[in-house]
Amino acid sequence: MKFSKILIAILLFVNFATAQTKRDYNQYVNPFIGTGGHGHTYPGPALPFGMIQPGPDTRLEGWDGCSGYHYTDSLVYGFSQTHLSGTGIADYCDFLFMPTLGKPQFLNTQYASPFQKKNEKASPGYYSTFLDKYKVKAEITATRRSGLYKFTYPRSNEANIIIDLKHRDKVLDSWIEIVNDREIKGFRKSKAWATGQELYFHVRYNKPFKAYGIVVNDELKPGLKKAQGTNIKLYIQFATNEQEAILSRVAISAVDDKGALKNLNAETDGLDFTKVLSKAKIAWNKELSKIDAESTNKKQLTTFYSALYHSLLNPNLYMDVDGKYRGLDNKIHTAKDFEYYTVFSLWDTYRTENPLLTLIDKKRTLDFIKTFLAMHQQGGQLPIWPLANDETFCMIGNHAIPVITDAYAKGIRGFDTKLTLEAMKHAVNRKQFGIDVYAKNGAVLADVEHESASKTVEYAYDDWCIAQFAKMIGEEADYQTYITRAQNWKNVYDPSTGHIRARNNGGWWKPFNPTEVNNNYTEGNSWHYSFSTQQDINGHMELMGGEKTYQAKLDELFTTKQGLTGRDQSDITGLIGQYAHGNEPSHHMAYLFNFTSHPEKTQYYINKIMNEQYHDQPDGLSGNEDCGQMSAWLVMSAMGIYPVSPGNNMYNIGTPWFKKMTINLENGKKIIISAPAKTNANYYIKGISLNGKTYNKLFLNFEDLANGATLNFTLSSTPNMKYLNGLQKPVMKITENLIVPNPIIDGPQETFKDKAEVTITSALPNTEIYYTLDGAVPNQNSTKYVAPFGINKDVTVNAIAYRKGFKTSYVSTATYKRINNNYTIKINSEINKSFTGGGNDALIDGVRGSINWRVGNRWQGFWGKDFEAILDLGKDQQVNSVSIGALQDTNAWIVFPPSTEFYTAGDDMNFKLIGTVKAPVDAKDYNIQIKELGVKVNLDCRYIKIIAKNYGELPAWHEGAGGKAHTFFDEITVK
Repeated sequence: MKFSKILIAILLFVNFATAQTKRDYNQYVNPFIGTGGHGHTYPGPALPFGMIQPGPDTRLEGWDGCSGYHYTDSLVYGFSQTHLSGTGIADYCDFLFMPTLGKPQFLNTQYASPFQKKNEKASPGYYSTFLDKYKVKAEITATRRSGLYKFTYPRSNEANIIIDLKHRDKVLDSWIEIVNDREIKGFRKSKAWATGQELYFHVRYNKPFKAYGIVVNDELKPGLKKAQGTNIKLYIQFATNEQEAILSRVAISAVDDKGALKNLNAETDGLDFTKVLSKAKIAWNKELSKIDAESTNKKQLTTFYSALYHSLLNPNLYMDVDGKYRGLDNKIHTAKDFEYYTVFSLWDTYRTENPLLTLIDKKRTLDFIKTFLAMHQQGGQLPIWPLANDETFCMIGNHAIPVITDAYAKGIRGFDTKLTLEAMKHAVNRKQFGIDVYAKNGAVLADVEHESASKTVEYAYDDWCIAQFAKMIGEEADYQTYITRAQNWKNVYDPSTGHIRARNNGGWWKPFNPTEVNNNYTEGNSWHYSFSTQQDINGHMELMGGEKTYQAKLDELFTTKQGLTGRDQSDITGLIGQYAHGNEPSHHMAYLFNFTSHPEKTQYYINKIMNEQYHDQPDGLSGNEDCGQMSAWLVMSAMGIYPVSPGNNMYNIGTPWFKKMTINLENGKKIIISAPAKTNANYYIKGISLNGKTYNKLFLNFEDLANGATLNFTLSSTPNMKYLNGLQKPVMKITENLIVPNPIIDGPQETFKDKAEVTITSALPNTEIYYTLDGAVPNQNSTKYVAPFGINKDVTVNAIAYRKGFKTSYVSTATYKRINNNYTIKINSEINKSFTGGGNDALIDGVRGSINWRVGNRWQGFWGKDFEAILDLGKDQQVNSVSIGALQDTNAWIVFPPSTEFYTAGDDMNFKLIGTVKAPVDAKDYNIQIKELGVKVNLDCRYIKIIAKNYGELPAWHEGAGGKAHTFFDEITVK
């Protein structure tokens, strides 16, 4: 009977799907793609952009456990109600449910069950597995705001369901209450990535439970119907017949328990698993049918539609059925004419995910914009990375701005443009994350803010987007301001290397290696940001010296044999040369060949990336999914078009992945993309037609596609360079308010002995440079720079650059301090190349590192090695005390040395131990702190030797367990 019902439901679904879309797209989706490797996705069911994501939790910690699940696991702890898709930080996994048999157990290590991969299934809107320990089949489906579980038990008088509110994140507060013998409700406030997430649930069962028990601090409390605390669990118990199914429907709300109940009652199909599943399949088929891809290759279709599926999971609805939601001010609001969302991974998704939705889902994109404006009004600014009711401030930039600008450029209206421009300007003019430094100096400076090079280029891109938005709504003055700021990328462009570099003390951070992953870049190195000038590609090309130089550098990006250096960064994966497809900053770069005389390389690399960086297995993503961005890249690229510069209407042409694709637009029009000769070998373009007419451009405008279009590609296995270079190339160039880049002051790092030489140059040819040495702001009446000059005392150099017809540069400032002592130092340990402190004399240069060790180049680091240095005072003299400054940031693997030994010696260098200092605080102290490690001496000596033991391998309690600890030192003080 049960089988018949399921069969009827499937037939009804297939018939309905056929009537609606004439094709079942769900068959091509494999939710397990991305659950292996470092994809960080989850396999549980959810509706498109749904509020709830019920599913299995198999991993409680570690980077590859961010979603709560990893494909390689074989133990399931239970099924929680919320999951994040492909993030690099862990959160969610709220309210764990776990079916068990026998006497209830309340520790996850006790109630967890093994499962086998052969028994695990997932498809859009459905997940199931078999719990070997209990012989229980677990099935899950979902609606927008509720999850529906079907647990099928063997015969038992002790068929349990455990509800664990302590699971995973740190609990700040929670409570649970038995409503009646079929219903339970609860609440949890937790701290993880979101520091104060509040969530309620209400669950209803298909039959009364015969017994229950609330557990407080892992102790069963008989008779309680309600309990509150930070370690609350509960069990309910049923008597079941053989293969009897217990169904439970759970709804969530961030507003209150009444909201959770309203959401539960609003789902009219109640506990009918077959009907709910059928509707979930229909909902997914409708969404997936927006793009119809034709292929005889099932693996390719699976890869593509799984990517489209992942592109449609986030952001997530965050609003109750009555319109109420918890805002970023932690107050309750009501959405009047839109749906409110959360989980905006904007640093990632502005690049492709949001432009994809701008094309195929304008209605929801408008809701996103209205959500952004609500967040601005209620949370104080446009969102950066909002999660639940919290702004995490994760990642860099202010990338709600390009999402809004891109949508407006493509005709999405219906929001307050005046408020929007005010919100944009507020976002980029606040005192946070070096934005004020950027506004004052034209660049974020490495000596005051970490990740400065990356922040500068991304802030400049946001400024360009503000300029475009201001221009579209007629605000000319704001356009002029921000089109000028949009060129600030030029202030971090180094003409001597052709790379984007961090500015430090008027010049460049040294030493420099473009492959080095360090704190000047966000999840990357200089290669990964040296082409992040999407708003001014042709301007970048000109500054580099022309198209040939630019193309050669771009070619080097993809072909260099140099590997990554510097610190380990798990996000940097999917390498082709130094191009890293596994992380987002690289995603537009293969399309940049279109701007050069080698557009065939765009076609080559796009085809290579589509075929090699994606496949249909669990490890089928080359990096974190990042809430749809990794998958959206494939979806857009498979169309043969890509938004290199979101915020304008231009799509670059790449190469299509299918013989035919049809994009069904909301206005009823269709974009038909055909490439009948497409094969694995045929991907070079030798002909393009648009709506039946020959098309001679390497780009399309949105207007070409908005009302439907037929785009045909003729492909071959070899590039026809005469044809390709006869096509009109895209142009992205800022032509107004052109700026002179900030002058580059090149001298000693910060200190020098005796004397030093200073050189001042400009990245822009034919400029005049003026400077001062007395701290005054220079102008054209100041000393004109004509040649390098010497310094022999403390000095501050201010310099400014002019060129007729250009905006004058900002002032560059370098401060140099002369070292007056006669000490010398020999470091007998290998210095970490990423943390040199500026050189061998860093520990005796009189310049101290700050508590923010990521800025400046002052701390000297030693990784996994004991530190030994010998200080030569030049002659025997009375020494009262000696100390060395050390830093601890346990979260960043920097730990005080367990012991530091001090020795002294005369001219004979016969060292004697004079004192040992233990670590001043425990390694488990996560506060970032600087301490002086020192001893009293009170004797004559010439030499001082310091030996500091490295902490060694990080222990099990540390998230980097097994890794090597760093020790950081700056400044040896002798009195």
